[in-house]
Amino acid sequence: MRTVEITYRCADDAAAAPARPADAGEARRRMDDGNRAFADLFARVDAPSGLARRVIPISAEDFGLGTAGDGAPSQRPYAAVLGCADARVPIELIFNEGPNDLFVVRVAGNTLGDDVRGSLKYALEHLGESLRLVVVLGHSGCGAVSAAVDVFLDPAGYLTLASKHSIRMLVDRLQVVVQASAKKMHNTFGSAITSHPRYREALIEVAVVTNAAIAAHMLQLDISVDAASGVRTAYGVYLLDERLVWGPRAGSDEVMGLAAPPSHAHAFVEFSDAVVRSRRISALFADHAQSPSVPES
Repeated sequence: MRTVEITYRCADDAAAAPARPADAGEARRRMDDGNRAFADLFARVDAPSGLARRVIPISAEDFGLGTAGDGAPSQRPYAAVLGCADARVPIELIFNEGPNDLFVVRVAGNTLGDDVRGSLKYALEHLGESLRLVVVLGHSGCGAVSAAVDVFLDPAGYLTLASKHSIRMLVDRLQVVVQASAKKMHNTFGSAITSHPRYREALIEVAVVTNAAIAAHMLQLDISVDAASGVRTAYGVYLLDERLVWGPRAGSDEVMGLAAPPSHAHAFVEFSDAVVRSRRISALFADHAQSPSVPES
């Protein structure tokens, strides 16, 4: 029998919980370390004992204990995360965090609508004392991105959304990313790539990470209006099968963990090259006679 135990241990001693990160780099490292610890927990469940345990220490103050009058605790997240609404992506858990550590906004396809921007703007304006990082997190096989890809591949399917305004708006918002991803794959692998049996799957994964990186870039532009804030952005894709965060980036063999978004147009060209030539995308084309030639990166 395989058993995984995750325990939140509340202590009166505030020092028992990890200190808040001092800057964006430290915040990103903490999230990367937390995600690796989460993935490792499930990797260890196959050990002979079949049992894997992890204790996450949290401060009593984050539950309103030990504060004046035992009132409601103050918000003090060190990172804000824009994630997808998918129920398989429990954001605090996958980063090994507890209450009051992350300010989480979730919406299908982790897209940047006005409500999302308003929520993140609130965090930036009101939680600036502790906030160091804003993360855009996609996930593999995203349903919203998949719907946009299917409309791109079969435009007639768009007619089925005629009476579904909210879903149509979401698909519309993702179309630019899907089209850009398809164009990049066409330019890299040639027109024959569209007939590959796993083309749709690869296009979804390329669009998922591109969508996250573009959203992180746009949010960084918003934040940079107030350059004194010191808050930075990052993107990544949670891989449902591996429980790790994938973040391909230009000019680096490092592809796991959160990554800083490209800062300008040429950097996005290099980023998209790194994505389509990554081992993850290459693996989708492996073992097929129609496999394109993809250099390893």
